Amino acid sequence: MSTQVRTERIGDVLAIFIDNPPVNAGSLAVRQGVLEAIETLSSVPSLVAGVLIGAGNTFIAGSDLREFGQPLERPELPAVIAAIETCEKPVVAALHGAALGGGFELALGCDARVGSQNLVVGLPEVTLGMIPGAGGTQRLPRLIGIPAAIEWVCSGKRVPASGALKVGVLDAIADGDLLECAVRFAANMGGKRRLRDMPVTEADTAEIAAAEAAALRQGKGRPQVAAAIEAVKFSATLPVDDALTKERAVFTELRMSNDAFALRHLFFSEREALKHPELRGVDPAEISLVAVIGAGTMGSGIAIAALDGGFRVVLVERDAQALNRGTERIKGHYEAQVSKGKLAKAEADKRTAALESSLEWAVLGQADLVIEAVFEDLAVKQEVFTQVDHFAKPGAILASNTSYLDVDAIAASTSRPADVIGLHFFSPANVMKLVEVVRGRSSSKRAIATGVAVAKRLRKMPVLTGNAFGFIGNRIYAAYRYQCELMLEDGAYPNQIDSALEKFGFAMGPFGVADMSGLDIAWRMRQARAHLRDPEARYVSIPDRLCDMGRLGRKSGAGYYAYETGGRKSVDQVVHQLIDEARSQKGLAAQTLKDEDIVERVLLSMVNEAAHLLSEGVTTRASDVDVVLANGYGFPRWQGGPVFWARRVGLDALNEKMSRLKQVVGPAFKAADLSALLAD
Repeated sequence: MSTQVRTERIGDVLAIFIDNPPVNAGSLAVRQGVLEAIETLSSVPSLVAGVLIGAGNTFIAGSDLREFGQPLERPELPAVIAAIETCEKPVVAALHGAALGGGFELALGCDARVGSQNLVVGLPEVTLGMIPGAGGTQRLPRLIGIPAAIEWVCSGKRVPASGALKVGVLDAIADGDLLECAVRFAANMGGKRRLRDMPVTEADTAEIAAAEAAALRQGKGRPQVAAAIEAVKFSATLPVDDALTKERAVFTELRMSNDAFALRHLFFSEREALKHPELRGVDPAEISLVAVIGAGTMGSGIAIAALDGGFRVVLVERDAQALNRGTERIKGHYEAQVSKGKLAKAEADKRTAALESSLEWAVLGQADLVIEAVFEDLAVKQEVFTQVDHFAKPGAILASNTSYLDVDAIAASTSRPADVIGLHFFSPANVMKLVEVVRGRSSSKRAIATGVAVAKRLRKMPVLTGNAFGFIGNRIYAAYRYQCELMLEDGAYPNQIDSALEKFGFAMGPFGVADMSGLDIAWRMRQARAHLRDPEARYVSIPDRLCDMGRLGRKSGAGYYAYETGGRKSVDQVVHQLIDEARSQKGLAAQTLKDEDIVERVLLSMVNEAAHLLSEGVTTRASDVDVVLANGYGFPRWQGGPVFWARRVGLDALNEKMSRLKQVVGPAFKAADLSALLAD
């Protein structure tokens, strides 16, 4: 018997324990062990049934993803499920914690499923660039129908035990000890109940078409989404064995696709980003009350995120009207959540009851964590932190939501810089997953650990970064935007650049984003940093000229694009003329830039900046760059991130491409050493 699977006889039932900590991943050893246990169940006449259960805190939280980038070793999961189905004795899956991916497919291959109250089930393979490959697209529709199966499979959603019981995925929820309940259930089954033998419930073609359209829209039309839909539909049109064979063939092909490698890279990178060896053994501060200073859009969003995380929140403002607007914005958010059926009214009432609003700085003395979310100006933030320092209690953690300012300069306005960190949320703060946790020169490990712990409680993705202009994300985004501005001078127009990058996978191109956020924001930053500009660097004045003309983006009705009253944008020849004039004044001839040239220049600029960040110690893990770009800046997940792209290109080819980029950008381009960035 495999060391990762053990058995125990309980009366006439064989309990089969999967014991592969920490999450009982479905490894080769697990598959071998389960297969051997099923053979034992079949060969011992006195045994009447089997129960498959996970040791520890979970059933099987998915397969070992590291296997998917390599040739799969036998026995593969379909063979294990086939052994369960051909075994003459019933096998019950006892599910607790998580039964995901291959774990859920294994459970669907059993004759019945008994779950615990804390169970979640799901098929996340599509979110990893594949489709389920062990019958998930065939057995699930036999329980819940084709439209629902399309939604489950294509979204990768996790369904709690109550929801799984309601639609028949679970046969029972244990009312006591899970193993005892499952053993009792198995002993009384009296025979096999194979899902593969069940017919698929007929569904209205319009209902199927609606589910298909919704899945394709949500999944950005990626190949694995379309393939998953077709596989689910096979369940109603093909003999089950033919459908299973087709499903496996598609899975085998897709698991080696670029999407799958990229998404697996992000899967592991995001888990690595949560590991902080330097904080091991450091206890974060106990946080009960969070004070948020600033009731604007960002401050309100942070307050909602904190309320959703179960904290009590006090929203602090100097201006009564601004405070009222912020408070109403928060209450309106929860009213909308209730009206849309996303939150129970009782829970919404509980969260709004945990909110307090105040014009008095003295309330900061009650807070365990103070988060400043005011105007992005160093002097303003320093003034705020001077007040915070006066009123906050000893030991409170003080955090700035700055996007790019010097956290050390902010901390210097207090008498306790060790308690000061940056917590850079992304807008809308209650939606976006990323939080950059910025460690200043004097930030204590306790303060940093608290920032990480709070972000996790808010269900965010915390990424540690050093204190440098723009931290990780905005530093790379600045290089990205600059490269796109250079391409305006070199021969492209905003709509071509935006279109090329949107085809690559960005939700919006940089000029559309600039118009949405307001061109004056970057304009003010350029003005504030003008004295730091390298005199040898190419400076693109086109954005400044647009601002001088009052073209500040959507809010002014014009920016890089023209905007109608309803917000619809259109290409504006005035902008094209301005760009042509700017080129002419510099004596530049317009070049022909292909879409692939545009994308490559953007990626190269990101990679070069990422390498600088790594060499400067702003980030200590190259993969954190991809986590930041994918979770905060709309980098398409199926492209993996700039570091993933660079590693696929390879060092020699990358250096050659970077040399060509240097010739285009000019003498101020500082090529980084890419070798460390590309090291796995």
